[in-house]
Amino acid sequence: MLPSLCTFLRAAAALTATVHAIPQDGSWGGGWDGGSSSTSTTTSSFAVAAAASASSTASSTASAASSTSTTACNNSPDLCSRAYNKVTHMGAHDSAFLRDESTSNSIAGNQYYNATVALDAGLRLLQAQVHDLNGAIELCHTSCSLLDAGTLEAWLGDIKTWMDDNPNEVVTLLLVNSDSKDAADFGSVFSGSGIDVYGYTPSGDGWPTLQEMITAGTRLVTFIASITTDSDYSYLLNEFDHVFETAYDVTSLSGFNCTLDRPTSQDSASAAISAGLMPLMNHFKYNSLGASIEVPDADNIAITNSPDTDTAGNLGLHAQTCNSEWGTVPTFVLVDFFNEGPAITTADNMNGIDAVGRSTVAETTTTVSTSTAAPPPRNPGMGTGALVAFLVATVATLVLV
Repeated sequence: MLPSLCTFLRAAAALTATVHAIPQDGSWGGGWDGGSSSTSTTTSSFAVAAAASASSTASSTASAASSTSTTACNNSPDLCSRAYNKVTHMGAHDSAFLRDESTSNSIAGNQYYNATVALDAGLRLLQAQVHDLNGAIELCHTSCSLLDAGTLEAWLGDIKTWMDDNPNEVVTLLLVNSDSKDAADFGSVFSGSGIDVYGYTPSGDGWPTLQEMITAGTRLVTFIASITTDSDYSYLLNEFDHVFETAYDVTSLSGFNCTLDRPTSQDSASAAISAGLMPLMNHFKYNSLGASIEVPDADNIAITNSPDTDTAGNLGLHAQTCNSEWGTVPTFVLVDFFNEGPAITTADNMNGIDAVGRSTVAETTTTVSTSTAAPPPRNPGMGTGALVAFLVATVATLVLV
């Protein structure tokens, strides 16, 4: 049923109001064993690193420095001998779609910081959505009219540069193939960026260790949802041949669960695990604004990304619950606003590691207040107007049809 104009206008008004509700306090969650977020000051080295990495020069310097450890794999020596599918890879959901000055702080954005900053911070999974734009594969959020993050090839080029500078790191990409582009189309883009040289092709004999992938130079795993595999591009993997996911459209803090949502070819999470599929735990929440309009929930991000295990909606609790239900930790986790929490703490806890080798700035002992540890205040900008305009155009189109 088409939404009425009044319903839409109410939703648009709520959409605009939501921008002002973005939290500015920068509160951080506690540890795995239950910490406090009420401390007035905290040593938040990543926040300093993320701020410093805002410039490309600082990011490049931090990335190069993080590659100096020759014994750590994905930020820990303990992970080198661990099989790829036995490591928890923390990921940035919709990693290309930013809520920052480049998008006029669009409330459609899912991250405050870009992909290479995420990699500097320890994340090793980057998810994004792609569309066809005049024949090119473009990073677009729902529609290129809403939020266009540029070409996939340029984005891959930045990741390739980071991987060149960090030779002991295994990176995973998950791309949503919104317009059903084929493997040859993706292959051309991967080749054009140069990142295909790192592409990993499964042997059929189980997943190798991180060190084996690093030694072989095949340390980029690429899943695409969905794609018909092509032997000419054997490193482009159909996601649901290897991975199952929990629910991704969660609108309440109590809505996170460990039940299999996709693929429908599997009856349950336990069946999927028995079939050799790796679990992906989606852990991001939307605000529902009515008229089928949902935007990333930044209001509750301190709860959502917390490594704590005692409050409904906590990332740590969700991971602990799934570990208990599945008998294994999630292989992949996707979050919004990854710097909050910070989310990487939960991955470190699941992996049982004390991380090393993250950006040199992150290794400093700078003490910052919680207010400065957070991303800078976000004021409503043209991003909101563009989103409302897009929704108006969409409703108008539906009415005209």
